[in-house]
Amino acid sequence: MLAFFAYLAGGAVWEGEWVMVAVYAAVGGGLTYWLSPWQGGRSLRHEEVMAMPESEREVVVYWRPGCQYCMRLKSSLGDLRDKALWVNIWQDDEAAAFVRSVNDGNETVPTVVIDGEAHT
Repeated sequence: MLAFFAYLAGGAVWEGEWVMVAVYAAVGGGLTYWLSPWQGGRSLRHEEVMAMPESEREVVVYWRPGCQYCMRLKSSLGDLRDKALWVNIWQDDEAAAFVRSVNDGNETVPTVVIDGEAHT
């Protein structure tokens, strides 16, 4: 992805179109960040969440970067998003395996676990 936008920016440099260089760089950088497995920093691991007392893990959201439904959920929760525990399945193989186990083998995200029951 980044290479494609670097190619476009290089072409714009060659043609002297500096505004397009900035546009390609901004869009390429933004998309690269949005699709990065490290977007949002380090999230909790499935093992860490399962080690917590049940009273501290009422809502657990399994998500992945680039998922429009995950981003929509996160933004629609507003201030409540900080009360949920967020687990990035691209950073944690055990979390990805858990999501597959509750979704017939599919990595369906967001998978929201409320009081121990998974919802997709």
